[in-house]
Amino acid sequence: MITKRIIPCLDVKDGRVVKGVNFQGLSDVDSPVTLASFYSDAGADELVFYDITASAEGRRIFTDVLAEAARRVFIPLTVGGGVSSLDDFDRVLKCGADKVSVNSGAIRDPSLIPEAAKRYGDQCVVISADVKRVGGEYRVFARGGREDTGLEAIEWIKRCVGSGAGEVVVNSMDTDGVRGGFDLPLLSAVCGAVSVPVIASGGAGSVDDFIRLFKDVPGVDAGLAASVFHFGQIRIPDLKASLRGAGIPVRI
Repeated sequence: MITKRIIPCLDVKDGRVVKGVNFQGLSDVDSPVTLASFYSDAGADELVFYDITASAEGRRIFTDVLAEAARRVFIPLTVGGGVSSLDDFDRVLKCGADKVSVNSGAIRDPSLIPEAAKRYGDQCVVISADVKRVGGEYRVFARGGREDTGLEAIEWIKRCVGSGAGEVVVNSMDTDGVRGGFDLPLLSAVCGAVSVPVIASGGAGSVDDFIRLFKDVPGVDAGLAASVFHFGQIRIPDLKASLRGAGIPVRI
């Protein structure tokens, strides 16, 4: 049986990990290198780094922080933010990333996904979709959640997977940072539309939220969270023990 993955997310701004609510009100948390090492030792299955203002500021993603983290941890790293070209893929991968996450860059240039998949392999290309309900439909947002693209989310995700994305991170803007549980209807819709691994992001507030996620949406491959891990509300070893106790396969 395939084990479910637990993935801490490090949102990085100006070289520090930050966290907000509904993509707003960012507050400082810690050094990304320090947190990466801590989570690796705690039993995280993977780590996700997002340079959350790179796209909005029109600059390249950080690389010094990434390179230092990659030297210290030995679990897979997914990195995103400001990735808009094959050169960006190349630079991030050379700094130690295992997978590259694209959002705004793919919206601006959808050919980026098939070109990257051809050069680096589908397994390396992750489509990260910031999704919010607008007028009764799921809508994709760009530039760190600042811009409504008008794209219907499920069709956009299907299109990206069809052109070569090997994994999907579904970021629910409606539940982000609220700690009221994952967006199960949205995740069910995505899992029903694609056959690649789906990572749930946005809304984790308790161990029970993770149990509910994997039981109610069995197609989800991983649960991603930030603040509940950063501020100690949930310890990864305790979470995994509870998941295993609930019959959900995890790597201990």
